[in-house]
Order: sequence, then structure tokens, then C-alpha cells
Amino acid sequence: MTNSAYKLAKQEIGTWEWEVGHNPVVLKYFDDVGHSWVNDDETPWCAAFIGSMLFRAGIRATNKLNARSYLDWGMPCAVEEAEEGDVVVFSRGDPEGPLGHVGFFVRRAGVHIEVLGGNQGDKVSVKRYQASRLLGVRKVPLPTGLQVPEAPKSFIKTLLNAILRLFR
Repeated sequence: MTNSAYKLAKQEIGTWEWEVGHNPVVLKYFDDVGHSWVNDDETPWCAAFIGSMLFRAGIRATNKLNARSYLDWGMPCAVEEAEEGDVVVFSRGDPEGPLGHVGFFVRRAGVHIEVLGGNQGDKVSVKRYQASRLLGVRKVPLPTGLQVPEAPKSFIKTLLNAILRLFR
């Protein structure tokens, strides 16, 4: 099941950094994750983009601007089990260093992983990254405030009452 943040991200494909001035759409990504102090679209924004899409989908994000912050977020997953819309984190430069890139997993393509992300060639796009640079795959949590339908609640209540009767 494709998550709602990934669906929102697909709608942003083509958003780019402006040659002159600063794209307010990119600045809004920073604002969505609590960094309204960023006033230019040259500041690295891959993590702001992912956080913004998660925020807009009602899903908790790290709200940090460093890509590697997503290595401690969500549930870990093997790349072989990755699904469209999972979050992927890559090294940038030194694999042991602090720099990275974060985006949404699209698919495995041989020795590459296709990623939908922000600040990929200064725009929101789908781009291939070497799988050897992959640091982690994370499953996206459910939106906060998700309501459980009434039918399952009543089933659970009935089941709990039946269990309690066994101990009376």
C-alpha cells in the first residue's frame, strides 16, 4: 500500500530552485518542518522536502534538515523488502561522514535505486542512486490521529469480554 506522503510527493515533481529569487514552494517545505528562518532555495532541502510531505500527510517527521536524521525514524527494513514510498537514506561523500541524501523509494533498478526526492538536480524528481551508497530503508509510520473503524473496536471488545468470562 503506497503511503499518502509519497502520493503527495509525486504531485510535487518538477518543483525547482529558481535561477533568480527563491521559489516560495521550496521555502514552504522548510516552513512545514519548523525552519521558517530558511529564506533561500539554495540551502540543501532534501530532508525538508521529505519532512514536508510527511507533515502534510499527517505523519510525524524528524523535522530536522539533515538527511541522516531519518536513519533513526520509522521502522528499519531490508532493501529487498522495500516498497514504493518507503524512505531511503544514502551517504554523500564519506560514508562515515555526516552528509547524506533522503528520498522516497521508487524501485530497485539493478545496482541502482530509483528515488523520488527533493533537491535532486535542484528540483523534485526521480533520480537513480548507487545502491552501494544506501545507508538504510525505513517504513513510513501511520498518520497520527488515525481512527480505528468501529467494527474492529466492537470485535476486540467482544473478544476481551469473552476472555474475562473465562476467569470469573
